[in-house]
Amino acid sequence: MLTPSCGVSLSASGHCRWTLWAPKAAQVDLLLYGNAAEPLRLPMTRSVDGYHSCERTGVVAGQRYAFRLDGGPVRPDPASLWQPDGVHAPSAVWRPDAFRWTDAAWKCPPRSALAIYELHVGTFTPGGTFDDVIPRLADLVGLGVTAIELMPVGQFPGTRDWGYDGVYWYAAQNSYGGPDGLQRLVDACHAQGLAVILDVIYNHLGPEGNYLRDFGPYFTDRYDTPWGEALNYDGPDSEHVRRFVLNNVRYWLREFHLDGLRLDAVHAICDASPVHILADIQKTAAEVAAEQNREVLILAESNLNDVVLLDPADQGGYGLAGQWSDDFHHCVHALLTGERDGYYLDFDAPARQVVKAINDVFVYDGGFSPFRQRPHGRPAGDHPGDRFVISIQTHDQVGNRALGDRFGTLLTPPQQRLAAGLLLLSPYVPMLFMGEEYGETHPFPFFCDFGDEWLLEAVRRGRREEFADFAWTGELPDPGAPATFESAILSWSWPAGSVQAGLRNLYRDLLRLRKSLPALADYRHRRAALIETKRSNVLAIERGDIQHSGHRLWAALHLGGDPAAWSPPDWSECRVLLRSEETRYGGGGDSTAPEEAPLTPWEFVVFGSADYPVSRETNA
Repeated sequence: MLTPSCGVSLSASGHCRWTLWAPKAAQVDLLLYGNAAEPLRLPMTRSVDGYHSCERTGVVAGQRYAFRLDGGPVRPDPASLWQPDGVHAPSAVWRPDAFRWTDAAWKCPPRSALAIYELHVGTFTPGGTFDDVIPRLADLVGLGVTAIELMPVGQFPGTRDWGYDGVYWYAAQNSYGGPDGLQRLVDACHAQGLAVILDVIYNHLGPEGNYLRDFGPYFTDRYDTPWGEALNYDGPDSEHVRRFVLNNVRYWLREFHLDGLRLDAVHAICDASPVHILADIQKTAAEVAAEQNREVLILAESNLNDVVLLDPADQGGYGLAGQWSDDFHHCVHALLTGERDGYYLDFDAPARQVVKAINDVFVYDGGFSPFRQRPHGRPAGDHPGDRFVISIQTHDQVGNRALGDRFGTLLTPPQQRLAAGLLLLSPYVPMLFMGEEYGETHPFPFFCDFGDEWLLEAVRRGRREEFADFAWTGELPDPGAPATFESAILSWSWPAGSVQAGLRNLYRDLLRLRKSLPALADYRHRRAALIETKRSNVLAIERGDIQHSGHRLWAALHLGGDPAAWSPPDWSECRVLLRSEETRYGGGGDSTAPEEAPLTPWEFVVFGSADYPVSRETNA
């Protein structure tokens, strides 16, 4: 079992050891809570480097405890593994190795086979717990998903939050089912053939219940982040802060058998150390992978368009497995909605920019960004497409809209189908946002559950100011209202014969194509071109090549205007694998129409030479 440099370790025999880093405290008392009116006080032993420790026998899981530094206020454990009573209450002892795993034969799919499904535990089901996710896993497998990505689950205030206000990095959210529930979920995912990636936040902590500054110099005022104090990764005593983070990486990977971590907003991590903390995170994950003879994926969210994240260490990079590319989302969104406010200002030629995103990964790879008023990004180099994660909807891109409205209400059904085609025919790793696959119409607005009314009002004010760059007016949903949270719970509904069922059929068949056709597994050979006329635009995509993948695939996607015709160069050797406007996908097209029939507005067609039996089921 992992013994962290800080935190609690409980053996099967009941022997327990607590360790705390509090370098400025001369005396720390461990407080154990039981049936007595007052907690039992145990003085801790201090080491020369500021670590305080205490041991006791006869301890059981669930034992509540806290710390008092130099006679000051009572504080929970900053490395708490379990906060069953919330962020301000005492911590609880927990034994990670008490769970009996059944996934010994599990192997994470390779990066090239990933199809990621992002979900928020609290709104994925009405119950909102880890255990409530499990009955829906079979539906995700049937859809063709190969991995789920959990939005952050570190303990946050209250019961309603996106997870980015977490203040206990080691403790799985109590209202989701705590650490026991998370272990059950991961084990169930592996039994169904699904990898699990966890979103973690190493750039800031939330405001409420954040007591880290009471214990040591975890933060620095030399940098700042949009969300709060920056972590001290390169100042005095930073080696202990880095150890705290790296042990957290080990903890999630070892004790929860996670297949990877998604690092939130790494562009907000400031570190001038000789070895960047991101490189150390990758090294730590690689060590765990080697110990356990398995693959671990470290994926980073970044808006910098800089492949230093992917470059190997001998080229000055951090060696991560993959990174986000938001440019793909932005130009697709601008194309389909016509929005040009905020950062969409940079995407005023979206059809051509979609072509560049497919061919070159980044739209902004050194060119001038009107939104930033400076050049932005650099070329992606020779990194293959499976090093980049793309999306057409995410919690950020949906939730950071004024109303949290999705494509299910923003776009017409043909446009939703086209967006699915752009995502799943792309030469990158696709990530779906929960409900996207059936055109969910419930919004996903920002919500939180702070107990401090002043803080809640500050959040409301901040949301209003955030939307000043966008052309959104009117009343915003109250982030602190239970109704705002409840509005985001998925309907999980696609009645037979409905547009929603048709869209889900389309996602399923496109995901099957990705698994079955060698050309769509070729992440290096692709070419996109825009065929422009006065009355229509058609995007032509070629994937794969005969020499490397033994197969080619073409797609023609109608980007608006009058009906238009397009066929592959080697038409005599091709057949239509899929037309998005067929009735089984919710469209009004005729499945018996000639294969060379013109594309209707927003329709796409996939051509291939392989004999692939696309499903003719009418419902997913």
